[in-house]
Amino acid sequence: MSLQVAIRFKRFGAATVLRDLTFQVARGEVLAVLGPSGVGKSTLLRLIAGLDTKFDGQIRTEGRLAMVFQEPVLMPWRSVLDNLRLTAGVEAAKAEAALARVGLAGKGALFPGQLSLGQQRRLSLARAYAAKPDILLLDEPFVSLDEALVTDMLALTESVLAEQRPATVFVTHARAEADRLATRQIVLSAQDAEQRV
Repeated sequence: MSLQVAIRFKRFGAATVLRDLTFQVARGEVLAVLGPSGVGKSTLLRLIAGLDTKFDGQIRTEGRLAMVFQEPVLMPWRSVLDNLRLTAGVEAAKAEAALARVGLAGKGALFPGQLSLGQQRRLSLARAYAAKPDILLLDEPFVSLDEALVTDMLALTESVLAEQRPATVFVTHARAEADRLATRQIVLSAQDAEQRV
């Protein structure tokens, strides 16, 4: 298994956000995590990524991990091309190809502040895909994109997942996105987690 999660509980002060959540994700599988805002979906991804280690339980990951955050996490003082190369560790030619694949051909010399929010989101996706991760974490990567762009990015993500076959955990509010990309789904509520195959 590329990813094994067994969380007994995660608390913020007196509030328990996640409780009794256990799952595994193998290479090539896509697990969608759905649920209302504030239920702990993004917190779950941060735990898996190792950005938050204060929880009761155990998470095991194997191989290289990449994460796409809800908001693009880009270095504003670096060019688009350098943002991709620094985090993905790829040479310029492969980085240019990755940019072209997400519709950012010719934008490599620009800076993140010169891109629209949609373009910044595409750069974040390109950066994750270029890293060729064994585990891919997607935190609502298509939020606030227009419908046509969401359709394009879903198709791109589908092709990358089929090609690279990472163990993927995909947080979304959109059931249609989950139905299209996921092999399994978990719905989180304030009381429990229910897994739907």
